[in-house]
Amino acid sequence: MASPDDSDVVVVGAGIAGLTAAALLAREGLAVLLLEAHHQSGGCAGTFRRGPWIFDVGATQVAGLEAEGIHARLFATLGVAPPAATPLDPGCVVDLGDDTPVWIHRDPEAWHAERLRQFPGSEAFWNLCAAIHRANWAFAGRDPVVVPRSWWDLSQLIGALGPATLASGLLTGATVADLQRLSGCDGGPAGRRLRQFLDLQLRLYSQEPADRTAALYGATVLAMVQRPLGLWHLEGSMQELARPLERALARDGGQLRLRHRLERLRPPLDRQAPWILEGSGPGGAPFQVAAREVVFTLPPQTLPALLGDALPAGYRQRLAALPEPSGALVFYGAVERQRLRGPEVGHRQLAWNNPGSLFVSVSRDGDGRAPIGDATVIASVFTPARPWCTGPEAAYQQRKADAGQGIARGLETLLGINPDDWRHRELATPRGWSRWTGRPFGYVGGLGQHPRRFGPFGLASRAPLPGLWLCGDSLHPGEGTAGVSLSALTACRQLLARRGISLPLPDRGAEPPAAAGESNGPAGDGGSPAVAPTRKRRDDHR
Repeated sequence: MASPDDSDVVVVGAGIAGLTAAALLAREGLAVLLLEAHHQSGGCAGTFRRGPWIFDVGATQVAGLEAEGIHARLFATLGVAPPAATPLDPGCVVDLGDDTPVWIHRDPEAWHAERLRQFPGSEAFWNLCAAIHRANWAFAGRDPVVVPRSWWDLSQLIGALGPATLASGLLTGATVADLQRLSGCDGGPAGRRLRQFLDLQLRLYSQEPADRTAALYGATVLAMVQRPLGLWHLEGSMQELARPLERALARDGGQLRLRHRLERLRPPLDRQAPWILEGSGPGGAPFQVAAREVVFTLPPQTLPALLGDALPAGYRQRLAALPEPSGALVFYGAVERQRLRGPEVGHRQLAWNNPGSLFVSVSRDGDGRAPIGDATVIASVFTPARPWCTGPEAAYQQRKADAGQGIARGLETLLGINPDDWRHRELATPRGWSRWTGRPFGYVGGLGQHPRRFGPFGLASRAPLPGLWLCGDSLHPGEGTAGVSLSALTACRQLLARRGISLPLPDRGAEPPAAAGESNGPAGDGGSPAVAPTRKRRDDHR
């Protein structure tokens, strides 16, 4: 085996969290090596091709590209242009199975009118959510360290607190279902219909229904679609989100090594020694690299196997007690666009029993995912992961076929697509996801945003072993490209603070989003944020 390469930092996993962390650290002059087991970056926000069609693997929409959003602020800091994107309006159309679909409009006034029509008597609930969201927005804008493990972390948390944050903190242990009860709109047919809508939407972003989703988390994700926030559709594919981060990393001297799978993490033997990372590269060739610090973006459940006896017993027990994350069934299909029934809406959700509620994404004509006149259709549903990776092969294949047929029937109900209409179709199960991402049992989306795991009760980015930092969808604030980018920013700020380096992002402004039914005046949907110049390399930290 060759002698170890030396880096200041090795980042493990080139999903959006890993790319963000690596690019930020390289910009500050550190020698950064980014390891990725797959043949491309992007992780769950990657893509693959089948003939003339390009499919987004998992994520199909992006939050945080508005001028004050986390992705826009990061791209401005890194000095790279953001990907071409357009805001989704509506963000989603939710079919509750009663012939009255709910249109989640981007315009706050249109959404206010829609929810009054769809959920009469629920305005107290939405006003309470809006108040919590405004407090969340002000708090998050100060870049707090939500799970402090040092005096510096605590100072960042205290500095971000305000009166509204302290007031909303009284609801730290509450769920979204509790907010519905507190608002007095949980009874009768209208209350049950609202609960059904909340369960469907929150399952997408929290992996939990309303009675298991933290109120402080749910209040914000329910407001993500409306201006001045928004959900965005990328031109080309979701891979376009990774490319600017790759360019920034390469420009600032960082290295990205694909097809390098980590198999062993060895902590330093003393304060002067480095971390040693071992694994297999292209063709199975072994590799070994050394670094002063490691940023780890894989699921934390993988740490016991990678660290062995070096992992502290208490932390091992905590990881063992974590709930089982979900897996996903994802249907990828291509069809002539004229075969699609109903309005041209990019994202829909369908209450469906077999195999579960569907989230459906349809490409736009000319967005680069399909030839003109064709459309790609992606339908996903959460599922327990482990059962798909165990048991006899024949039983697995039968279960997979049954799930694919169930999803196809749901798409026939929602979009009018008949079995003979498909020009291409395939189904990915957690077994396939485990091969694609390298995650145990094909876990996706982190731990779920239950009150006992959200915010201050979650895992800290500062791991119990010095020099090991965690980020990704199992850390605050959770899943999605915006969430994992925020977790990467937190880990980088902590790492750099130990070296005496500050990492501020452009101010996103003090004005909070408009409350439901209110308006802050005209808001633009496009425009690139000002591009900041690249900072000089810090050779003293090389």
